[in-house]
Amino acid sequence: MLYDLTVPAYQNGLRALSGELSRALAWGADNGVGELQFAVARLAPDMFPLASQIRFTCTQALQPLARLGVGDVPEFAEDAVDFAGMQDQIADALVFLDTVDPAALGGDWGRPVSFTLPNGMTFDMTALDYLRDWAQPQFYFHRVAAYAVLRHMGVPLGKADYVSYMMRHLRPGTAPTA
Repeated sequence: MLYDLTVPAYQNGLRALSGELSRALAWGADNGVGELQFAVARLAPDMFPLASQIRFTCTQALQPLARLGVGDVPEFAEDAVDFAGMQDQIADALVFLDTVDPAALGGDWGRPVSFTLPNGMTFDMTALDYLRDWAQPQFYFHRVAAYAVLRHMGVPLGKADYVSYMMRHLRPGTAPTA
């Protein structure tokens, strides 16, 4: 069950993010917004730029797996400088996610998970608390921030882009025609 609530969700989010970046690149080319402008764009002066949000989204899809028992998780040490680099980070994260054995995460929701942030704060919690209260919110925070930066830059994205993976569940004949 830990697998079911992590890996598929991270795959869905990363694939949608990749699609949003593709749309942004095409829109930028048509509207005079360059890759560097996107890479350094941010929502507020004290927030990280798009390139960091992409890297953090990838990291937050992999780091929880390491803390829950999956070994040899790749790290993304630096921000990408262009769309190709951002897409490579997403692709590398997806390749790794495809290799995760569900058994490696186990199913013990009550097992202890501890981690220390770079500032020295240490958290002790159960696997359930970690997944619900830290891992998922961290992934979606950076995922939403990346989406919001693209929207802020003018890219015409909508909720259907953010949850593009939902289209596989759409009942035939129920999509709006106008």
